[in-house]
Amino acid sequence: RTQQFKMAATELQAYRFFPSKSQKNEQVETNGPEWTSEEVSTGTTTMAVEFDGGVVIGADSRTSMGSYVANRVTDKLTKIADTIYCCRSGSAADTQFIADYVSYNLDLHSINVGERPRVKTAASLFRKMCYYNRDYVVAGIICAGWDPVVGGQVYSIPLGGMFVRQPFSIGGSGSTYLYGYCDANFKENMTREECEEFVKHSVSLAIGRDGSSGGVIRIAIIDENGVERKLFTGDDVPKFYDDITPKIT
Repeated sequence: RTQQFKMAATELQAYRFFPSKSQKNEQVETNGPEWTSEEVSTGTTTMAVEFDGGVVIGADSRTSMGSYVANRVTDKLTKIADTIYCCRSGSAADTQFIADYVSYNLDLHSINVGERPRVKTAASLFRKMCYYNRDYVVAGIICAGWDPVVGGQVYSIPLGGMFVRQPFSIGGSGSTYLYGYCDANFKENMTREECEEFVKHSVSLAIGRDGSSGGVIRIAIIDENGVERKLFTGDDVPKFYDDITPKIT
């Protein structure tokens, strides 16, 4: 019977996913605090919206390692081609490598075909990298931009490598706070200025709710004329609930 108890205890230990208090203390003594060994993650809130003639993309700027903020002013809007950008969420190392790989191969493709690369081609390369490496990388990508064939386009490539075009897309840990707001405020055929406000307010709302999102708001408007980038800091960031006067009963 003693042997059976020992075997049962060993089997239970095999399914214990969370470390005990003594194991945590031992880890801190040997490896230091938990955040020193955490993977660098973009945490993040990313977003992209189509309008007639182009797209507007936006993101926050916080990079974290567990509960430790590693960088407050990260640029998560990554250039892939002249009028094609991607928004990165997930592992910082994985998404940076994938973006560099896609940018390099898209340049080669553009030279081979003798024309400007298309947004769908870039998104397809992202899909291929994310799908075939889905067991090894943590990467959520929004690929957006403008090309002379189709115009402004937004493609979502979430974890696992799914590939779908959408009129707007949100990603990252902060996106879980935005579904209701976006469903209530998104409307078809928005102007460029309306898309800018929509993206800015959405990212600001996520920053106020999500602990892994923060810093400044970066926005890029991409159309046939190129890319215009905007930065919102401090008082330029909408506050929402901070501006509401509490009711005293």
